[in-house]
Amino acid sequence: MPRKLLVPYRSALPGCGARRGSHDSRAMNAARSGYRVFSANSTAACTELAKRITERLGAELGKSVVYQETNGETRVEIKESVRGQDIFIIQTIPRDVNTAVMELLIMAYALKTSCARNIIGVIPYFPYSKQSKMRKRGSIVCKLLASMLAKAGLTHIITMDLHQKEIQGFFSFPVDNLRASPFLLQYIQEEIPDYRNAVIVAKSPDAAKRAQSYAERLRLGLAVIHGEAQCTEQDMDDGRHSPPMVKNATVHPGLELPLMMAKEKPPITVVGDVGGRIAIIVDDIIDDVESFVAAAEILKERGAYKIFVMATHGLLSADAPRLIEESSIDEVVVTNTVPHEVQKLQCPKIKTVDISLILSEAIRRIHNGESMAYLFRNITVDD
Repeated sequence: MPRKLLVPYRSALPGCGARRGSHDSRAMNAARSGYRVFSANSTAACTELAKRITERLGAELGKSVVYQETNGETRVEIKESVRGQDIFIIQTIPRDVNTAVMELLIMAYALKTSCARNIIGVIPYFPYSKQSKMRKRGSIVCKLLASMLAKAGLTHIITMDLHQKEIQGFFSFPVDNLRASPFLLQYIQEEIPDYRNAVIVAKSPDAAKRAQSYAERLRLGLAVIHGEAQCTEQDMDDGRHSPPMVKNATVHPGLELPLMMAKEKPPITVVGDVGGRIAIIVDDIIDDVESFVAAAEILKERGAYKIFVMATHGLLSADAPRLIEESSIDEVVVTNTVPHEVQKLQCPKIKTVDISLILSEAIRRIHNGESMAYLFRNITVDD
């Protein structure tokens, strides 16, 4: 009996309202084909990148309100319908990282509960990316943040130059890790007149692969600074070297681990010739600049007559502008993945490269279901 009732009901739909049904389907498809771009940050400096991206896309920035209440809580209000649409949330990370993370999570959840079809986070600099490995009794915070973003409702992420490319494995949804190297290479070719007399420098052996990629693209020489103090675990009494408790336990006499020799940092040396050359130090993040300043001093002593520092993410924390201004560094070139207008006012040596073009193209391609391979042409895993 249920089957006999269902068949006439289905067959009656086209006859009862064929025009109305086709009109509704076209309206639904039109709604689903749309997309909106929102900014998850309330500060003017952070919304600048979002405005650049929407201008390139020929779209308007989505209407929303993001603000902090008097007790410090973050509140997000979406001011327009997003049902069935692709939503792109642009979130740049200012100095107040935790507030920016909460803004992104709350906006994603608000869009999820408003029935958005897909929620794509555009996060040029992914926060906590330095905490992607276990350190002593710490935690892998980057993995925690990836889980939080998925739980909040994000279905895709567009980011740029992850600190460790293996971070993509922390996510349960697609991650497009774009590269800023083409823009920085273009800056070298157009803004450094005698760049043919330059040498690409890695300020530590860990950065040698990135520097090698730059050197091969530009057909330049390569130098590596060896012996620089690395950001490794500090030597402290954390219980690892304490002897085992043998009062009420039996220890096998042959259970003795071989003693490992402690690492000793060698004196700083430069592998490669930089005499009479322009030295271009490349890295992905420039935050605390002490290591870059020390590297510049060494390069000056070895005969480099001009020193550039190029990085994707210019966090430039603490006294970075003052230290750069007083150092031997001639110019620091970073992209606008992170707002740093205040730092530029403090230090005229800081220059900015705009990467809104590749972010807007990534948004367009993802929405239209086009291949992203064009954005990665001539890009290697070492970039």
